[in-house]
Amino acid sequence: MRKGLYARLVIACAILLSVLLTGLGIVLGQFFPLFAENSHLALQHQYWLFLIVTLVIAFLLSLFIASKMMLQYARPIDEMTKIATRIANGDYLARVQTSESEYDNDLAKAINKIASDFQEMSTQQAMEKERLKTLIESMGSGLLMFGRGGTVNLFNEVFKKTFGLSEHEVVGKTFKDIGLPIAIENLIEDVFMTEQVHAKQIRIDSSDHPAYMSVYGAPVIGIHGNWLGIVVVIHDITELVRLEEVRKDFVANVSHELRTPITSIKGFTETLLDGAMNEPVIMKEFLGIIQKESDRLHLLIDDLLELSGMEREGFSLTYAAVNVKEMIHDAMRIVSRSMERKKMKIVTEIPKNLFIEADASRLIQVMVNLLSNAISYSKEETTITVTVTSSMNEVIINIQDQGIGIEQSELPRLFERFYRVDRARSRDSGGTGLGLAIVKHLVEIHGGRVEVESTIGVGTRFCIHLPITHDK
Repeated sequence: MRKGLYARLVIACAILLSVLLTGLGIVLGQFFPLFAENSHLALQHQYWLFLIVTLVIAFLLSLFIASKMMLQYARPIDEMTKIATRIANGDYLARVQTSESEYDNDLAKAINKIASDFQEMSTQQAMEKERLKTLIESMGSGLLMFGRGGTVNLFNEVFKKTFGLSEHEVVGKTFKDIGLPIAIENLIEDVFMTEQVHAKQIRIDSSDHPAYMSVYGAPVIGIHGNWLGIVVVIHDITELVRLEEVRKDFVANVSHELRTPITSIKGFTETLLDGAMNEPVIMKEFLGIIQKESDRLHLLIDDLLELSGMEREGFSLTYAAVNVKEMIHDAMRIVSRSMERKKMKIVTEIPKNLFIEADASRLIQVMVNLLSNAISYSKEETTITVTVTSSMNEVIINIQDQGIGIEQSELPRLFERFYRVDRARSRDSGGTGLGLAIVKHLVEIHGGRVEVESTIGVGTRFCIHLPITHDK
């Protein structure tokens, strides 16, 4: 028997018919003695049997007719109840089929309209949820959201990676339980206590290097003014702080490097004007110093202008087929006089007929800078070794000297502008402190990279990786 309204109606009808027919049978059974008082017992039994059979047949026939009539009205309601239950359980694709006339009514249309509206709302909600998730995960900053109860109910991948936390260590925990830096905990507590916006920059010391964070905390207020929690945005500004420090160092270094020769020129000029110019020997010595400082100042300004020009957006290279061996020999000829003064020699190991697409003049400039550094920081009568190897995609040029070497802690900053390992030695050698910055910039413009290895008292090796072909 079918469950639902139809089954309940059939059962109720059967019970009602049973009661009515049973009562009717009892009533009819009382009439027989009135008409056949002296009848035989067998005749009475026949009467009772006939009455019972008639009532049973009447019961079955009435129940059958009633069930057929109820089926026409109850079955659509049962079917629509099932559809409504599926919709209530989240199956918004369920629909009442109105193709049959018994299902084509206002209730079926209303159920289908509700299902359609719920499906549209669900689709819209899923899209909004996906957009929100994409937005949160695409943020370059860490996001942390606390609910009314003060526990975390939302965070993004950036936050998880920044602090190395897993989901079970964050979700459902208070800000005291997560293990955030004290400065961030204090800011979150201030937002909870005051329900006001708070922002600060903090420094986090770690074993590798300090990190700098910009932390912003704000209360989340609903459309009706009710307090929903707070949101905390954490942005890593370590690189910005580093660049700002580099900028400050650059300004300070430029000022210092310009002040030194200018002070010398000004001082010796004033000395000459005060009377030293009447002494030919002293005047010649002072003029020589002024010329030397002027040349150094001119070289410094030229390097600054050249580096600035390289970083300008319109800067470009003139690419052509460059014979690597000829390019290195051209650079060696430029530094040959410096080599002779220190009685040094260069040993080369360069394959013949090795060509790359590059700007020959810029590569010579790179090699001259590296060879000049190797000469300046090496002792007399030592050797510089230049080796070149190639693979399918790149050419590798190694310049190895037998110089004083560089501390490992100094290597990461070696290519910064004006950074010197030994300032006094560099200034005496006539260096501007911009040579390696120019080298790095030119190599990177060619699509390559430059690496450095050094051992104190043994020497330094610069390794230049250059692509064989130029990607246009």
